[in-house]
Amino acid sequence: MENRQAICLVDDDLEILELLSGYLKQHGFVVSCAENGAALMDILRHSQPDLIVLDVMMPGQDGFVVCREVRKQWQIPIIFLSALGESMDRIVGLELGADDYIVKPFEPRELLARIRSVLRRKGNVPAPGRFREKGWLSFSGWRLDRAARCLQSPWGVTVNLSGAEYRLLMVFLRNPQTVLSRDTLMDLTQGRSTTAFDRSIDVQVSRLRNRLRHKDGEETGLIKTVRGDGYIWTADVRQESA
Repeated sequence: MENRQAICLVDDDLEILELLSGYLKQHGFVVSCAENGAALMDILRHSQPDLIVLDVMMPGQDGFVVCREVRKQWQIPIIFLSALGESMDRIVGLELGADDYIVKPFEPRELLARIRSVLRRKGNVPAPGRFREKGWLSFSGWRLDRAARCLQSPWGVTVNLSGAEYRLLMVFLRNPQTVLSRDTLMDLTQGRSTTAFDRSIDVQVSRLRNRLRHKDGEETGLIKTVRGDGYIWTADVRQESA
């Protein structure tokens, strides 16, 4: 019997829950619904879905708060739904550890495509033959603990990474000395392309650069801008032996 993937929808709008639930069930998913964050946490204590679709604008705890609570215990992929379409709102959502962000109104088939994209990325990480899923990666004196998703600097400081920072760093580490366009980085980290005015990937690169500064605050040069083309990771990367 086919093992169907499970989606949990979280929204205080019952009509949206009914519409999306029926649509996703028609496309082969097992769907559970929650009207708020508390109901979602009750579901997660008993079983964990393959992905959560989480509304941002909910009474009581909003989606951003709920996302923080989920991330304290689980690494289930999360797609935000929101009427807030400003780029900063998307950046906040992604920095909290969400895997994608869809602005309302939207077509159900767009949500379906985003869900499938996120689930494909979840199933395909890490790239076959490149790095083991756990263990340490090292570069220029830095060490990345993949299990804990944190960096150790050459001078012994531990740097905890957000979900967005970790995903972006892993894309660079899998593709050293390779120019990666903004579209490529957006697709590999978020499963979608950039728009003409979407600079969220530049903001994420800037934040990752700040994580990788020297002890004196100077930039390390590990991520360099290639004018008109994107970014390149300059350092060699190696997998440490267990």
